[in-house]
Amino acid sequence: MAFEGLTEKLSAAFKKLRGKGRITEGDVKSAMREIRLALLEADVSYKVVKDFVKSTTERCIGTDVLESLTPAQMIVKIVNEELTKLMGSENQKLTINPKGPTVIMLVGLQGAGKTTNGGKLAGLLKRQGKRPLLVACDIYRPAAIEQLCVVGKKLDIPVFQMGKTNPVDIAKAAIRHATQHGNDMVLLDTAGRLHIDEQLMNELKSIKAAVEPSEILLVVDAMTGQDAVNAAQSFNEWLDITGVILTKLDGDARGGAALSVRAVIGKPIKFAGQGEKLDQIEPFHPQRMASRILGMGDVLTLIEKAEAALDDKKAAELEQKLRSAKFTLADYYDQLIQIKSMGSMQDMLAMMPGMGNMKNVQIDEKALGRTEAIIQSMTVYERENPSCLNHSRKRRIAAGSGTKVEDINRLLKQFEMMQNMIKQMTGPGASKKMKKLGRQFGGNMPGMPGMGGGMGGFHF
Repeated sequence: MAFEGLTEKLSAAFKKLRGKGRITEGDVKSAMREIRLALLEADVSYKVVKDFVKSTTERCIGTDVLESLTPAQMIVKIVNEELTKLMGSENQKLTINPKGPTVIMLVGLQGAGKTTNGGKLAGLLKRQGKRPLLVACDIYRPAAIEQLCVVGKKLDIPVFQMGKTNPVDIAKAAIRHATQHGNDMVLLDTAGRLHIDEQLMNELKSIKAAVEPSEILLVVDAMTGQDAVNAAQSFNEWLDITGVILTKLDGDARGGAALSVRAVIGKPIKFAGQGEKLDQIEPFHPQRMASRILGMGDVLTLIEKAEAALDDKKAAELEQKLRSAKFTLADYYDQLIQIKSMGSMQDMLAMMPGMGNMKNVQIDEKALGRTEAIIQSMTVYERENPSCLNHSRKRRIAAGSGTKVEDINRLLKQFEMMQNMIKQMTGPGASKKMKKLGRQFGGNMPGMPGMGGGMGGFHF
């Protein structure tokens, strides 16, 4: 995951501060030196690091911090606020054209992921109730048009293309087509190059002049580090971009681009691509990303993922069952299927507060499949009444699911743990956010398959 190394080093620096009863100015400067090195190792721009450390240090050595009862917590809070400010403070939404189709021009170097992420963005807009149209303006890269058509077909989104004719004419014709057919969002997939050149930029400037897009979004690959920032500078100078889509944040990138690009070019990161699937894109929230970097989790994004994945009707039924303590293995199975659609368990775990920097945790992603097989091998009565599962029934289920009796015992233990956790997450003492999360997940998170017994049965 991006930022893994940075999260680990920042956590180590804060741990030293928490171990002190009283913090001096020297302690603060020592911690800031470690933070400075951690940011540089994460491939953050040197100037950005210098300015960040300077402003953070000035705030941290203030009297209010050093004389507070919990100075270490105050310093973490300040670093969190400064990281948030560095990445843009708040999510910047797309500019919508009230008089006609909103034109979004996607630009970037070849290989950054314009076509795929253009499709992802179109899919996100469709889920929000929009009627997007994808437009094939890349007439140079082999199979670029075919790739966009494949993406559009998978998402059930129309693709406008005119073959290898003039890209400016394609863009103008696409807007006329969108107006006639009721498409309110037009996404132009433009050509890229391996390196920035004048011919490419002049073509992009011509498209911009012809269609006057509401948004010019630069797609940059987070794994290219400072090269991504350099590309952003050049595209911004030529086109005056309006925002950035940062891709491959789920990879092993050091993450410096996310922390540098906003500060260097002054344009917001509007979306982040988190995986290869066409639904894996999300609005970029600086505050939430800062919390992830500091290992503080991201419960809000987790809740949003749950809301998008879980069926409203089933959620309402589930809530009633939770309130009446009638949650069964059949309900557990339904929840697992919906959680599976949310993506990697490791990614979801990283969003839980305090879990983001647990790099040695290993989760068996295949365990979900084994759990499905076990529950499907049960009778309806057994799913509704798991207490009836004696040894002979377990042996039959194990044979039918290709598992062992031990696997069934482990599942039942997880189910029991989950029921206990439901009481904590939905009971009188739980916070509103955790109650909401508990209802949506059915308390599932702590006892998910692949995370074993105990607090998830992590394998260290």
